Amino acid sequence: MPGPSTRSVHLLSETDPATRAVVAPLVANAAFAYDTVADWRRVALGEVPGDIYSRNSNPTVRLFEQKMAALEGADGAVAFANGMGAIASTLFALLSPGQRAVTLKDAYGGTYLTFTELLPRFQVQCAVCETDDAEAIEAAIGGGCDLLYLETPTNPTLKVVDLARLAAAAHRAGAIVIVDNTFATPINQQPLALGADLVIHSATKFIGGHGDAMGGVVCGRRDLTDRIYRWREIAGGALDAQNAFLLLRSLKTLGLRIARQNDNAMGVSRYLETHPAVARVHYPGLPSHAAHAIAARQMSGFGGMLSFELRGGLEAATRVLDHLDYAYLAANLGQVETVAGPPSLTSHVELTAEERAAAGVPEGLIRYSVGIEDLDDLIGDLRSALDAL
Repeated sequence: MPGPSTRSVHLLSETDPATRAVVAPLVANAAFAYDTVADWRRVALGEVPGDIYSRNSNPTVRLFEQKMAALEGADGAVAFANGMGAIASTLFALLSPGQRAVTLKDAYGGTYLTFTELLPRFQVQCAVCETDDAEAIEAAIGGGCDLLYLETPTNPTLKVVDLARLAAAAHRAGAIVIVDNTFATPINQQPLALGADLVIHSATKFIGGHGDAMGGVVCGRRDLTDRIYRWREIAGGALDAQNAFLLLRSLKTLGLRIARQNDNAMGVSRYLETHPAVARVHYPGLPSHAAHAIAARQMSGFGGMLSFELRGGLEAATRVLDHLDYAYLAANLGQVETVAGPPSLTSHVELTAEERAAAGVPEGLIRYSVGIEDLDDLIGDLRSALDAL
C-alpha cells in the first residue's frame, strides 16, 4: 500500500472526466436538475447514482468523505459543517434513552458538556472516567456500556489512552468504540486498526491546516456511518461544498505539514522542559510523559500539539502569551501558523472555572499548537517571553 503522503495526494484524485481538470471541481449547487421525472425518481430511490439536494449529498463533499475514509482505512464516512457537528450528531444518532455511554474526563470542552449535560437530558446514562486510570475505565465498561468514546491525545492536556486495550474491553461488553483522532491525524495514528469502530475529526484543525475552512468528519463501519448519515440527512449540519473543496486541497499537503509539525513540537517541548519558569510540559513524545510508552506503541508520530504549565499560574501564562511574536492568540489549532491560548478561551471556553477544575484543566495552562515555522525562531520567541518573567 502507498504511504500516507502518497495516498493524501493521489488516492481518489483522478482527473475530472468532464473537464480533465487535475483539481477536483467545486460543485456549489444547492440542487441538481433532471430531464425527466423518471430520471429524477431513479436517483431519489437510489437505483442509479446521482445527487438531488446538497443537504443530502454533493459531489465535492462526497469526494472529501471518500478520501477521508480511505486515509483512515474505513468503509464509509460522513462529513459535517464542523467538528462538534460530527461529534454530537454521531452520539445522538447511535444512542437511545436507557443506554449507557462511557467516556474520559480529559476531553474537548464541547465533548465533555455533551456527556455531562446534553445526553443525560435524553435519559442516556454517562460515566465520565479518569483518563489515566485504565482499570477504572474497564470497570465502568464492565458495569454496562453501549458506547465508549475516547480521545487521544486529549485536548488540552495531551493525555494518552491505550486504544487496543480499551477497545477490546468495550467490544467484550458489546459496545461501539469511537475515537476522536483530531490531534493525531491519520498520519500519526490509525484508531480503526487498533480496534475502534468509528474515528472522528474536527477537520477545521490539522486536516484543513490553513485556518480558512471549517468541517468535521466521522469514518468507520458502513452500518454505523449509514445511521449517522441518516441523522445528518434529517437534522442537517452537512459540510458545504466550498469548505469541502478547501479541505480536499489541504489533504494534499497533510503528510508534509504533519511531519514538520511533529518535529517542531518535539523540539519546542524539549526546550520548554529545560526552562526554570516551566513547571510541566504535556507532550506524548517526551520520555517524561506518563503514557509515553503507550504513545510510542500506537502512534507513528507524536503530533503538533503540546501544552505547558508555568510556575506563576494564570498571571504568568497571560504575560507569556502577550509577549509572543510568532504565535497567534486565537481559538484554533492545527494551522500552519503557530497558535496559542489558555483553555478558558479555547478548548474549554464553554465551561465555568469550576467545571474546568472538575475536568482537570488548570487555569494557568497554555495550549500551544506548533506551526511550520523555523524551529529556532519558535524557541527564540518562547525564550524571550519566558525570560521576561
